[in-house]
Amino acid sequence: MAKITPKDNFMKLVGGGHPEYVPYFTMMGEGYLGEVADVMMSPAVFGDTFFMDGGKDMWGVPYRATEGTADATMPDTRIKILPDIEDWRKYLKYPDIPRPEEIDWEKQYQKDLAQFQVDRTQSAVKTGPQLMPFQELVAMMGFTEGLMALYTDPDEVLNMFHAMVDFLEPYYTRYIDVYKPDLWYMLDDTCAKEAPFFSPETYRAVFKPIYERLAKPANDRGIPIIFHICGRFDPFLDDMVDFGVKIVEPTQESNDLLMLKEKYKGKVGFVGGWDWGNHIPPKYPEYSEEELRESVRSTIDKYAPGGGYAFSSWPISYAGDPVLPEIKRIIRDEAHWYGRKVYGYKD
Repeated sequence: MAKITPKDNFMKLVGGGHPEYVPYFTMMGEGYLGEVADVMMSPAVFGDTFFMDGGKDMWGVPYRATEGTADATMPDTRIKILPDIEDWRKYLKYPDIPRPEEIDWEKQYQKDLAQFQVDRTQSAVKTGPQLMPFQELVAMMGFTEGLMALYTDPDEVLNMFHAMVDFLEPYYTRYIDVYKPDLWYMLDDTCAKEAPFFSPETYRAVFKPIYERLAKPANDRGIPIIFHICGRFDPFLDDMVDFGVKIVEPTQESNDLLMLKEKYKGKVGFVGGWDWGNHIPPKYPEYSEEELRESVRSTIDKYAPGGGYAFSSWPISYAGDPVLPEIKRIIRDEAHWYGRKVYGYKD
């Protein structure tokens, strides 16, 4: 029997299916032993915010990275580009990029394919609509001010979101048919570790209509949706299923993953169940390799039975930490081999 590809194995997770071995979710395409289950590939025309010396996202939000953020860029909220939600029409600056009909999307796709070095027979490609509504709101206004805007002027927040989607829709409804992604990747971190940042009522009134618009081209084409949402998200999951979500990641440990697997069996696949914050060696950078490996095995033992599960890990530290690469290798190595053993898969 032919060996299953990492892509095909990962795609079995859609809707809570049963992979042949426990997949290792890679998000950005950082695989192990030549296996890359999934790759995020977005059209380069929208720019990038991943630079240490600063930059702006497509809406003009300044970003910066420091050693303390481990090279990850964060909104520089010392500069608030939207001082008052009532004035969003005055302050919202639409991205200065070519019009969608002016872009040669096939040429752009080939350039992106080469840049990301994707073998589409082996790796599932994720692309999406290029908008994280809640994160963009708090990036523009600051976290406290963004939450207050949701409380005092939810209608204006929704109006601004619709205007942003109105701008982006002609782009993503074109490139989705050229890139033909295996998965439609939607992202928005609307939750803290133990609870959402706002109520389910606010979610349904302000965010769900926007997510439904962003999800529509994928749903119309039968492309499964994977949603990135950190923190404890279960109060929102029924609504996420409503607009077509088939896989959720990273499903941090503050979620009751066993309950979620049972409740959404046959509907949703889950990625995660292992948080670096809960497994940092107490004397780091000293660590026990066996304890790290055991934490991976126990996580897989707990969540893999019955399928509908993929492992992921996000160990982070300060930029240039000499220990972290080996930590990552150990975790990936154990997940790679034990994820096969637990389902009885042989290469």
